[in-house]
Amino acid sequence: MTIQTSPPLLRAITAGVLALVLGGCATFSRDGGLDAVSTMASARSGQDVRLPKASDDGDTARAELDRLLQAPLTADGAVRVALLNNRGLRASLAGLGVAEADLVQAGRMRNPAFSFSRMSGGGETEIERGVMFDLVGLLTMPIRRDIEARRFRGAQLVAATDAVRLAADTRKAWFNAVAAAQSARYAEQVRDAAQASAELAQRMARAGNLSALDQAREQVFSAETTAQLARARHRATAAREQLARLLGVWGTQTAFTLPDRLPDLPAAAREAGNVEAQAMRQRLDVQLATLDAESTARALGLTRATGVINVLDAGYANTSKSGAPRENGYEIELALPIFDWGGARVAKAEALYMQSVHRAAHTAVTARSQVREAYSAYRTTYDVARHYRDEVVPQQKRISEETLLRYNGMLMSVFELLADARAQITGVNTAIEAQRDFWIAETELQAAINGSGGSTVALTASASAQAPEH
Repeated sequence: MTIQTSPPLLRAITAGVLALVLGGCATFSRDGGLDAVSTMASARSGQDVRLPKASDDGDTARAELDRLLQAPLTADGAVRVALLNNRGLRASLAGLGVAEADLVQAGRMRNPAFSFSRMSGGGETEIERGVMFDLVGLLTMPIRRDIEARRFRGAQLVAATDAVRLAADTRKAWFNAVAAAQSARYAEQVRDAAQASAELAQRMARAGNLSALDQAREQVFSAETTAQLARARHRATAAREQLARLLGVWGTQTAFTLPDRLPDLPAAAREAGNVEAQAMRQRLDVQLATLDAESTARALGLTRATGVINVLDAGYANTSKSGAPRENGYEIELALPIFDWGGARVAKAEALYMQSVHRAAHTAVTARSQVREAYSAYRTTYDVARHYRDEVVPQQKRISEETLLRYNGMLMSVFELLADARAQITGVNTAIEAQRDFWIAETELQAAINGSGGSTVALTASASAQAPEH
């Protein structure tokens, strides 16, 4: 359909469309959305997030990485290395560029369509030209930009969640690696003592001062400690490699050193307070689920607005005929809702909205439960570790001192002294594991409050070595 109009009116319409297009064009941000991610991650993990692009930033990051890896690696230092160097996190942060590109694209109109036709016959030639603009895209641009802005915010929340989760996983891996190395060193001491005991038993048996049964017992214990040391060393290697994977190190960087022992317990455990309310304010997965519900509601409004009319193009057209003046006008193209009135699209959008609402509610309920469970594990592991520190280990030390006094007074044999030492192996290893479990539970509690929830903390500490019964 072609309708004639005056050139001044056509120029006014064109100018208005161009003004709207130019005013609605979105541009890329300076930081690519990373500053918001870094702020969220820093508030929850104590470490900011950077994605070096320029050579100077890369050199600065490498210098900081080398400095951290050359010194004994602390838990905070390990988190810093992971946030600087983990390639999986880099991939997640790079996804911000995809979301921002969609946001910028939503602020730009679809390119105009140019049409050209030429028809000739009977000595006459007719040429038609047209330029069509997407009016529906122009009218719905604010809504689409708002939807994509929310999705971009969601991408930032996802990236921040990945950063906070990486920080928590790295911290837990650090505690596991330090505890495993500490247990391996203790297992080596036990093995050395057992070998000395077995050699002494062999000499006494040759001299006729020890029965064959007692000698066999000492030999079996020595053999068991050798196998236990091999398992302990492998556990230490596996825990260290898990930490190395999270740190993203390879080659000479894997030669980082760890402290000889776990950090001491804090003087007192933190009070529960209102951890549920705190989690509702700070949990990133709760914020993401809420944002998803809001974005879906906004998309539902767009679907309803374009449910019947989703194609409306308008533009300038002119026609030239042989021997006749040029004809100018405009053209409108409208998709007629004859077969599809958009009911299915609206119904789908409404179902997606209700799905997002229920998912947000489920996320909130799950978060409340996780934080309660995490605090219970935190408090329990603290009490257990403190019990070993203040009760079990001191009592074992007193027993050892009393046993040594009796041995020095020739009231018990050397093998009774060694048997008492073997009996303490289980207690020492369990104390190390209890201390490790507390620090892991503390990390899980922080993840349950700030991140996207922590995993269940195992409260059963298995002994790494068992003394044979006599």
